[in-house]
Amino acid sequence: MDGADEDGWSAVAGVWAELWGDFADPARQRVISETGIGPGSRVLDVGCGSGEFLGMLDRLGATPAGIDPAPAMIALARARLPTADIRLGSAEGMPWPAATFDVVTAFNALQFAEDTLDALHEFVRVTAPNGLVAVSNWAEGARNDLNVIETSVALAAGEELRPDGELRQAGGLEELFGDAGLDVISAGLVEVCWEAPNDEVLVRGVLMGEDPDTIAATAATVIDAARPFRIEGGGYRLVNAFRYAIGRTGPQATTPARNSSPSS
Repeated sequence: MDGADEDGWSAVAGVWAELWGDFADPARQRVISETGIGPGSRVLDVGCGSGEFLGMLDRLGATPAGIDPAPAMIALARARLPTADIRLGSAEGMPWPAATFDVVTAFNALQFAEDTLDALHEFVRVTAPNGLVAVSNWAEGARNDLNVIETSVALAAGEELRPDGELRQAGGLEELFGDAGLDVISAGLVEVCWEAPNDEVLVRGVLMGEDPDTIAATAATVIDAARPFRIEGGGYRLVNAFRYAIGRTGPQATTPARNSSPSS
């Protein structure tokens, strides 16, 4: 499922948490390592989804906060961490004062903003002077086994995959960070694998968000395209890649505070 449709993401929140919630953990661990997040760090995760990264932060002794536009995702995140500051809202207008956080992160989320540069400016606004902003998202399709399956599904439907966005390509995140006034201190690729134990889970994961008729009509295409990725025991292992960039804010705020009110 693609896009920034909060109702669509709410509709699949439970399946997302079950099948994809931990998928980005290698990228999350890389960000934790390179930003030095630890006890007492004030960290905001933008597009926090069902709260997996917030749980990692809590276990490290950090002070986690999260925001997401999908109500059902927020409900899952709050159930995971009832005492954390988790709010419903968008990346472009966040309900925290300037310079609230030491680190602001986004995993597979920034690209869904209506204007990615505006959203990144908002990340900078709520980050303390000399703080860190970290963004990670899918790398270009050629680096992802999942792309092989999605291409087959699109061809079977007489469609074409959308071209890779700029943030998925080499240098895309770094260029955007520069436009936002961030000093890039680290960037790279992280291998992220997704495993499905059987055909049923494979199909549910790949076709998440599709209607039952579409799933029934497309399941065989998914299974056939995934044959190169079968592993012993009948499951599947798809090797993919995320890009990431980490930037440091300046000694003073570089963007004006925005007027916003807290949301529930």
